[in-house]
Amino acid sequence: MKKPEILRDLLFASVPTLAKKRENLSMFIDKGRIAARATGSLSFEYRYTLSIVVQDYAGDLDDLVVPILAWIAEYQPDLMERGEQEPFSFESEILDSDAADVEIGIELTERVKVERRDTGGTRVTHLPEPPRTDAFAGIGHVNLWQVVLDDMVAGTVETTRA
Repeated sequence: MKKPEILRDLLFASVPTLAKKRENLSMFIDKGRIAARATGSLSFEYRYTLSIVVQDYAGDLDDLVVPILAWIAEYQPDLMERGEQEPFSFESEILDSDAADVEIGIELTERVKVERRDTGGTRVTHLPEPPRTDAFAGIGHVNLWQVVLDDMVAGTVETTRA
């Protein structure tokens, strides 16, 4: 499975307080399943819940949510299009006025193509998500997630509270 590692790297790159305390981030695969059909192919799909646990988090929850939403828009876009408009769930245990433990759950899938090699053995390829068409007009072919993540990594995202 590739998606958890990609998301972990993104969180470290876009959440400075988390990057400073990497040991506070844990990821678990829950309810893992394999979907496959008897079609003469060994290709399959991983289906699982990724549980992300951030312990003793003293930052703003928005700083975790925004990069995760941007990541979902790229790596699991169907979650943004679901009828209930809830791409992931979260729970938080407030430890004190400055810190909380945060758990985030994301239902993920990963398609895997398995092919026989002419020389024997198999070739396993993790397939990308279908291409998105949510590019901004006038900016070229830049997707929303790219704009958000570029700003976050550059440190230009700003949160305004009413």
